Amino acid sequence: MALKKDKQKVLGEVFDDERIKTFLDFEAPEGVNPDFHLLEKAYRGMKAENFETFVKFFLEAGHDINATNSDGKTLLAIASQHRHAEDYVAALKSNGAQ
Repeated sequence: MALKKDKQKVLGEVFDDERIKTFLDFEAPEGVNPDFHLLEKAYRGMKAENFETFVKFFLEAGHDINATNSDGKTLLAIASQHRHAEDYVAALKSNGAQ
């Protein structure tokens, strides 16, 4: 039972503004667009409401919401193909992603 309780703590991690801002500090692997890398890490690691907050911090820091991966795709193009990404897509579009 202790394992289940610990797992709940991990799943219920608090994403306050300071925690969300830590996602701006990830370094991209060589050859990966740094702005795309940050967006993708946040997309994969946050709930939609936290992702929306992240996008605001991301843009305030001067990053490019339309950055592309090595295939030339934006995060909006990728997320738009995922079944449960409507809220992420909405957050990207409402902040100028194309």
